Amino acid sequence: MLDETLTALADPTRRAILERLSLSEACVTDLAAPFDMSLNSVSKHIRVLERADLVRRRREGREHILTLNPAALDEAAAWIDQQRALWTHRLDRLDAILKEQTR
Repeated sequence: MLDETLTALADPTRRAILERLSLSEACVTDLAAPFDMSLNSVSKHIRVLERADLVRRRREGREHILTLNPAALDEAAAWIDQQRALWTHRLDRLDAILKEQTR
C-alpha cells in the first residue's frame, strides 16, 4: 500500500485534492472546479487516490462525496520517519569517524 500512497502523492494535482479534502469533505464536481482539466481527468486522479486508500467515497443520491482518509498518510509518514532516523544515525556515525580521523 505504501507504493500506491507514494505514487499518488507524487502528483501535484492529487496533492491539491488531498489538501482541499483536509479542510472538509467535498463532492467530485466541487473538487474539479479549480482545475483546468476535464471532470473525467480529475476523476482519474481521484481513482488513484482511492486505490491508495487516501480518500473514501460515498454516494448521496447522484452526488459522490469524498473524504480524506489520513491513515494511509500516517503509514507513509511513519515509514519516512523510520528512514530519517536510520540515515540520521548513519550520518552521525560517519561524522564521528571523520572527526576522529582528523585528530
